[in-house]
Amino acid sequence: MTYPDFDPVALQLGPLAIRWYGLTYLAGFLAAWWLGRRRARRPAAVIGANDVDDLLFYAALGVILGGRIGYMLFYNFDSWLSDPLQLLRVWEGGMSFHGGFLGVLAAVWWYGRRNAKGFFALTDFVAPLVPMGLLAGRLGNFINGELWGAPGDVPWAMRVSCVTHPGLCRDKLQLGESVGWTPPLHPTQLYEAMLEGVVLFLLLWGFSAKPRPTMAVSGLFLLGYGLFRFLVELLRLPDAHIGYLAFGWVTMGQLLSLPMMLGGVVLLILAYAQRSKA
Repeated sequence: MTYPDFDPVALQLGPLAIRWYGLTYLAGFLAAWWLGRRRARRPAAVIGANDVDDLLFYAALGVILGGRIGYMLFYNFDSWLSDPLQLLRVWEGGMSFHGGFLGVLAAVWWYGRRNAKGFFALTDFVAPLVPMGLLAGRLGNFINGELWGAPGDVPWAMRVSCVTHPGLCRDKLQLGESVGWTPPLHPTQLYEAMLEGVVLFLLLWGFSAKPRPTMAVSGLFLLGYGLFRFLVELLRLPDAHIGYLAFGWVTMGQLLSLPMMLGGVVLLILAYAQRSKA
């Protein structure tokens, strides 16, 4: 298969370029807002439907600010030091889920403090809304032609043009200047869209449909995301300027996902231990 090079600009209005990457984030926020209002109508919801707007506004700020700052800190720190304004050029791509995750946690904590809501009660509410945003974001990565996997021989592996994606060919794959196409690559953006988006959403939405002890839904999210991300990273090409951190296969994404898996297990144990004592 050949990767269908997308124009990253969805619509050009004079000097204003509306990019697919931004539209996918907008779609993710709208999906989370719609699902959140549905979730808020459940009898035991921690917030009402009208409160969802405020909570998701703070969460959206956390995603954008945390995601961009996290990318610069975790993946591109030296470049950020040499060009601080790079932080503002979000349309160029470069968002870290783990940074966005920390940003959302900070936003939820701030919202809970202002509205006298428990932190874990709010994270349990928010967790099932997150995968739709992850799905949209990974589709944005695919349209941008970034975050490719290693060469593979599966039928859906895709060749990518070295003319339009020279960084992938020269830096990550270290192909010669005369090479016009990559070997077929795993579309790991789509793997993540399916696992972190569709599968994780179905798990969390179904799990949270029944009353669960506080922290259980949050714990399942941490464990599920961390596990799916860790597995996909086994196929994903690391950032060229970072490479593998250890053993020829450990990536920064895996390193950052390990605390999430551990935290998820701890929260699930605590949640059900508290319920057994009640």
